[in-house]
Amino acid sequence: MRPIPLGPNQPATFYRGSGRLGAFRGLDLEPRPEDWVASTTARFGLAPSGMSPLPDGRLLAEAIAADPVAWLGPAHVSRFGADPALLVKLLDAGQRLPVHVHPDRRFATTHLASGYGKTEAWIVLDAAPDAAVHLGFSRDVEAEELAGWVAAQDVAALLGTTNRIPVRAGDAILCPAGLPHAIGANILLVELQEPTDLSVLLEWDGFPLGPRDATLGLSLDEALACVDRRACSPGRLAELRGGPGAELLPDEAREFFTAERVGDGVLLPGFSVLVVTVGAGTLSGDWGSLAVARGDTVVVPFAAGACRLVGGVGQVGGVGGIRCRPGS
Repeated sequence: MRPIPLGPNQPATFYRGSGRLGAFRGLDLEPRPEDWVASTTARFGLAPSGMSPLPDGRLLAEAIAADPVAWLGPAHVSRFGADPALLVKLLDAGQRLPVHVHPDRRFATTHLASGYGKTEAWIVLDAAPDAAVHLGFSRDVEAEELAGWVAAQDVAALLGTTNRIPVRAGDAILCPAGLPHAIGANILLVELQEPTDLSVLLEWDGFPLGPRDATLGLSLDEALACVDRRACSPGRLAELRGGPGAELLPDEAREFFTAERVGDGVLLPGFSVLVVTVGAGTLSGDWGSLAVARGDTVVVPFAAGACRLVGGVGQVGGVGGIRCRPGS
């Protein structure tokens, strides 16, 4: 088996992009802000939308189901079965996304018949000078207070009680399930997440959405029970930031996924999604070689073995990217 380059996979969504996604990919894309990379996950209630096709026409999910050990490795299959346990997206926010929250595994198991929640992480590729994300409440919020904001769509109160975090290219932030959050305008990022499309919207006013789109089919009170209403302190926010090394995300993320900054060198065997972020070169192994360049996305099966990423001849700065892998 060999790594497979993937074309864009852009399911429709409700917000607009900024054009950064097409520029990064070097492609004339549909004006949609998300590219679901190597996805075996469908949009909530809209399968198979969101699931990635392979160049031969099969869905990636079908190919993995036919030979899970070759794709994922025996240790992964013994734990997760024929499920990659990971969803990677390229997300291009042309406007601020609504304040929303993702349920954790316990809530999803109890209320939504899902073994996964939706802890996620953001690795910023490009951002406007004033770009920011919102993460967690800055103070404790009572259940009745939150319910009142949501029912009245008091966006000023809701957004004003979140922590605003300025971001720039290279920043990496973990967003645990339960934390209310919103990605700001004019940001392009790689998003790693648990493989679900479970979102509870706390805000929908001003978007082509309504209350029925907000709660995953649950009552409002039931859905709001998944929100972490505790203050997210400056110390806690610091814990959720990634560091400057090869490992981009804090150790807390390892249960769910890992993201590794890679450059010229060897990639050890393992199922992964590679997003090439800089330069051009080749990815090679016993299976042969594949030309790669900035904006390319590649799914790498376990059976491809060790691979070598090497910058092209005369390529200033070599080649580099982000290698995304399931949790351990």
